[in-house]
Amino acid sequence: MIQLQHVCKTYGEGERAHHALRNVNLTINDGDVFGIIGASGAGKSTLVRCLNLLERPTEGSIIYDGRDITNLSGKALLELRAQVGMIFQNFSLFQQRTVLRNVTFPLELRGEKKEAREARAHELLELVGLADLAQRYPSQLSGGQQQRVAIARALANNPKVMLCDEATSALDPRTTASILQLLQNINRNLGVTLVVITHSLPVASKICNRVAVIDQGRIVEEGVTAKVFSDPQSPVTRELLSNDSLLVETEQNVEAGEAK
Repeated sequence: MIQLQHVCKTYGEGERAHHALRNVNLTINDGDVFGIIGASGAGKSTLVRCLNLLERPTEGSIIYDGRDITNLSGKALLELRAQVGMIFQNFSLFQQRTVLRNVTFPLELRGEKKEAREARAHELLELVGLADLAQRYPSQLSGGQQQRVAIARALANNPKVMLCDEATSALDPRTTASILQLLQNINRNLGVTLVVITHSLPVASKICNRVAVIDQGRIVEEGVTAKVFSDPQSPVTRELLSNDSLLVETEQNVEAGEAK
């Protein structure tokens, strides 16, 4: 379980201070696919980066399984990050490393022996459907294949939690559908809790069992995805849902991608 208690994040001071997060309180249960949705600049990425302390909260606490991790540093912080995988919109792969060596990188940092880390990487590449591409380089892959490599790398340390920061926003509908299916399989079969940051309501609707809506750094609504989307209580949520034709059209595109 992940708990955020009164989390604030402020950049700068005085009149120029920017309050990226304002008194955020959330609980993410083990096994959730938890969506954080909102418009650009709402605070989504800042929130997710606080979960693995890439950004430290200015105020408040982040608690994993009853342990306050907010002020971890050194070895304890590295151990935490080993249990929290992360994937990004732009894949963030090492261009001069092969697919195999991209996936082994987290294990190299931990000092794993070459034979063990390569065995683990081959296992993960099989899981994400890229077993035959281990010796290729990122530039030789499609966007969807690169994201699959990034997912395999994020799983290298057997994390309990995976943070997905706009993981499908750079992909076409067909590829988005395949990546969402892969993430669902990882959640169901490996028991990895997923935190999905997205501006796409169809993506959240497709994969998330619970969502929180963020606006100007504040959580304005939170609950079971189907209920939030069918009976929104916040004006912000209603505004996000207001263009029903766009929502339906995008959902149809994602479903069409799954059917191909």
